[in-house]
Amino acid sequence: MFVEIVFVGLPIDRDDVEEALEVAFELDGEVTGAGSGMGRCHLDLEIAEGPDTTAALQRLRAVLSELGVADCGTLNVGE
Repeated sequence: MFVEIVFVGLPIDRDDVEEALEVAFELDGEVTGAGSGMGRCHLDLEIAEGPDTTAALQRLRAVLSELGVADCGTLNVGE
């Protein structure tokens, strides 16, 4: 599963979010891309295929919430 996370007004460094996601998805996912410009930034997260994509998205949202950035991020989920 591919998830693009788009942030507007990110209050912390994008690298801190990337590191937290790498730890949370250590065995079954990785950040495959990142970028920034025009007041926005994004991270591309590739999550290994599994039977429970809902749990993976809940884990992702939990990481963003713990970092205090869930409200400034939008998840674009693809296959």
